[in-house]
This record gives sequence, structure tokens and C-alpha cells, in this order.
Amino acid sequence: MKIQGAVIKEQGITFAVAIVKHHITSSNHEADKVRGSLQGYFPGLPVVLASQDARGNFRYHGRTDLAKFLAGLHPSQIPWKEYTYS
Repeated sequence: MKIQGAVIKEQGITFAVAIVKHHITSSNHEADKVRGSLQGYFPGLPVVLASQDARGNFRYHGRTDLAKFLAGLHPSQIPWKEYTYS
């Protein structure tokens, strides 16, 4: 399976961000379930989920400090790449 994501190191914290469908970031239950399934891609890292609404606005779901940090960036500043996990 392939996902779009990034690993970011900021102020001594290394974490991951992964793009998911918008409805996932609307539900704590779904977000927690998906975040757990992404640990295979990003072992040991906190994972923040990112989604876009119909207007292209991003929403972040995860650790509050990390989600706020990401919300302060333009999405083009995130080093997105494709990750594959088998």
C-alpha cells in the first residue's frame, strides 16, 4: 500500500504527517484507528493526519502541538513523498 506523507524534524521533535481522506479527520475514532495502522510506515513516531476539504483547505488531526505547527505552514512547505509498506 502507498501513502503520501512526510517525516519532519522541528525543534528536536521528529514526527510524521500522512494524507488521508477528509472524513477520517472528522472522527476521533476513525483518526485513531488510521493513525495506528500507519505505524508500520512510521515506527515509533507520532503521526499527524492531514486532509483537504473540497476547497483545498487542510485539516490536521493528531498531537495538538504538532497539528498547530503544521497548520502554520503552507502545504507546499511540507516535504511530501510517497511511502510504501508491504
